[in-house]
Amino acid sequence: MKQKHNDYIAIPACMKVENGALAKIGFYLKESGIRTAVLFFGNGLIELFGKTVMESLGDAGIQVLNYQEFDSVHLKDVTDLAFHLPGQAQAVIGIGGGKVIDVAKYCGFLRKLPFISVPTSASSDGFSSASASLLIDGKRNSVPARMPYGIIADTAVIKDAPVRFLYSGIGDMASKITALYDWQFEEDCGHAEVNDFAMMIAKKAVNSFVRTPFQSIKDDLFLKELLDSLAMSGVANEIAGNSAPTSGSEHLISHALDKISDAPQLHGIQVGVATYLMSLVQNHRSLRIHTIFTDTGFFDYVETLGLSIREYETAIDLAPSIKPFRRTYLHLPEYRKTAKELLYTDAALKRVFHV
Repeated sequence: MKQKHNDYIAIPACMKVENGALAKIGFYLKESGIRTAVLFFGNGLIELFGKTVMESLGDAGIQVLNYQEFDSVHLKDVTDLAFHLPGQAQAVIGIGGGKVIDVAKYCGFLRKLPFISVPTSASSDGFSSASASLLIDGKRNSVPARMPYGIIADTAVIKDAPVRFLYSGIGDMASKITALYDWQFEEDCGHAEVNDFAMMIAKKAVNSFVRTPFQSIKDDLFLKELLDSLAMSGVANEIAGNSAPTSGSEHLISHALDKISDAPQLHGIQVGVATYLMSLVQNHRSLRIHTIFTDTGFFDYVETLGLSIREYETAIDLAPSIKPFRRTYLHLPEYRKTAKELLYTDAALKRVFHV
């Protein structure tokens, strides 16, 4: 019998997404048997959240062995940091945005310690993923890590983050629609094997999100659904053993933009624009994506950014080289041609790019 990746699947043991969660972090960790920890905060976040976190941990009898702000994602810096952690540490906690989450995640991975993910924004599914984005020789690279042992997200904190982070999270979450279609396309071409359970989890995540009623994207229910769905996406990747359930041609465009753009946008913003484009190319659920981007104000926000249509054209052509081992729609020249034409002809994209 062929051994499958999913002979062993890691999932978070603690998942708390609620208003006021940050003040309860000590209680949650004590419940998990953690008694000592090291904390990494994003820049400026000790001043904002340090007192709340330290008091909660102290009240729960959890000893903080070390805490600091840390913003470098250079591989050497993070590796040095990991091997200078106190030997008695039982967990590594990362509090902040993508950078510090990746730092804490990779430190925990190197030291074989549980990693507790405490995101302060909902800009992507990185807070729940089993990889970290680090700088290696001056370039961003995704390196293996582990799923978080725990995810603690305070919706009140997420609500107060700059709105661009919410739009980024909305774009990244919607991308699961086109990513899953690319994955199925790969299997239909005989180029990949879809894991049915991972496919189901990712579909449930995105469908739950896009069907959530809301008056404002800062509604507690909407924020909880966004965070829960992003976390479920990380679990889908863990089950599949790769990022195919949540990352397809739309992510390849974003990664290409990171390489060529004069002013790259937040990951989820680039991914969101590319998601709508690829839904048109795939002829799959473009109306649904258009609706969620219109109703949330995603399109309105993106229209203010002055995106370069020339950069997106170049990124479409560059996309297949980002992951040459895959076979998404953009790996075929006829679909790249269609995608570039749509940049100039679709009404919503003409508005985004001011064509």
